[in-house]
Amino acid sequence: MSEPEEELQRDSTKKKKKEKKSGKKKKKEEKREVEEEQQVEEEEEHSECVLLRGIFRLEKKSHDVLLTRTRLTWTPIVPENPTGEACVLHTGVMLLQDVFAVKIKRRRSVGQESGGAVLGIALFCCRRRGKRLEEDTLQLHNASAEHTNAWYNILKELLTGFSSRPKYVKVFINPSSHKKEAVHIYREHVAPLFKMAEVRTDITVTERKGHALSVMKECKLDEYDGVVCVGGDGSVAELCHAIVFRAQLDADSPEKPVKPALPLGIIPAGSTDVVSCSVHGVRDPVTAALHIVLGHLQQVDMCSFSSLGQLVRFGFSAMFGFGGRSLARAEKKRWMPSSRRREYALVKTLARLRPEDCQLSFLPAKKSNRNLFEHGDQDPDPESEGEESWTTNQGLYLSISIMSIPCLSPHTPQGLAPNTSLANGSAALIAVGNTSRSEFIKHLKRYSGTSGQFSFPFVETHAVSAVRIRHRSLIGCSEDESEEEGDSKTSPIIQSEGASFPWNIDGELVEIANEVLVKVHPRLITLYGEEVDEAESTASCSCI
Repeated sequence: MSEPEEELQRDSTKKKKKEKKSGKKKKKEEKREVEEEQQVEEEEEHSECVLLRGIFRLEKKSHDVLLTRTRLTWTPIVPENPTGEACVLHTGVMLLQDVFAVKIKRRRSVGQESGGAVLGIALFCCRRRGKRLEEDTLQLHNASAEHTNAWYNILKELLTGFSSRPKYVKVFINPSSHKKEAVHIYREHVAPLFKMAEVRTDITVTERKGHALSVMKECKLDEYDGVVCVGGDGSVAELCHAIVFRAQLDADSPEKPVKPALPLGIIPAGSTDVVSCSVHGVRDPVTAALHIVLGHLQQVDMCSFSSLGQLVRFGFSAMFGFGGRSLARAEKKRWMPSSRRREYALVKTLARLRPEDCQLSFLPAKKSNRNLFEHGDQDPDPESEGEESWTTNQGLYLSISIMSIPCLSPHTPQGLAPNTSLANGSAALIAVGNTSRSEFIKHLKRYSGTSGQFSFPFVETHAVSAVRIRHRSLIGCSEDESEEEGDSKTSPIIQSEGASFPWNIDGELVEIANEVLVKVHPRLITLYGEEVDEAESTASCSCI
């Protein structure tokens, strides 16, 4: 390379470096300007809205504390440095929306129940740890009774301004849920938080299946701010149905579902807790209780299940075929522990896997119904859409599932229906056609992973607003005969007209003899919680 060419190359390299350096400098300046503008805006906002300002000790250091209508901020008070070097001040911030109680701290002797010297203020709040909410406390120390009381009164006034937070709730506890721990879970983890947040309770410990429904039909709901369920999926399903059914009775609207006025809180105390995981992301009673006391509300789609024009129940999900038959087998072994019963039922149903011949019709969800946050409370009537809008398939199906929520659980962290959400106005229809047992097991196993459960040629999925399933016949032998005779597996039978088919509706076994119509009702119920993308996972069932 000649000398002029080398010089040109050096100049070009220097120019590129200079431009690169200039670009980085420009980006830094732009970033600094944006940060300074944000800081100025925050300072202006705080200066305009400051309600109180005072000095408190936090962790043995004095802090300058500011209170606005939305937040509490504190900055260490540092003596002026003789050298003139600037000290880095670490400012703390707490949003009032995360504070559920405030108390005056006092020094009391042993046995003293009231009075005592004022020590300061304690703010009880929640801290987020991933999907979990954890109880935390901020201690503000100041021995001045006048100063402390002024802060306490303003803070109490601000906290009462959160209108969605309940003050009086009706609580249902199922003492038989899972390992019979529901009462213990409520007393140890939930009741103290309710007491701290000054939430009054009216408790009913259910004695039998259907008890919560009968109480909900009769009690005066206008004196409550919410309803709380402590139990497993069965208890949640019963109470969700009860609260919507009660709204229909109060509105005298037997045809069209009516949105309940009261929100429902779910404290998980079961073995899978699908609905709780879908609205909380974790099976944690403290997280669920904090969502309730803080008034976090989430509107959720529900389905109505009817047969021959008669309402069967309201719910979030249903399984026909494999899901219904495995649950029916599990219900016959109630004496077993829940995990063993579930594994036994799955293995037994897989061993006697049979497709079902039925007519499957569905109404695809319209795009305008999938984002209902912009269109208000829409409730499309599938019958008004016209028969030409329905898609009908006739064939053999191993499993048909309809789910209006993702159905998250520790065993299926992405959910049984990961492509749907809590309030998108549609349900996920998952139809698994006839295939070999080994291929079906592969499909089931992928639910415990992250994806791929629908990437089989025999699996079809649709976003729907309504589904109709009309039974045709069962292919295979009678289950009662096969279990008695063992080797008699070749005699096909036709299901009689009077026989019923097992459905798994929200974990509850429902026997239905005729065709079933499922309708999606957008944002029909309000639950305490926040929508999540996936649940905390645990080791999945080892049987498949």
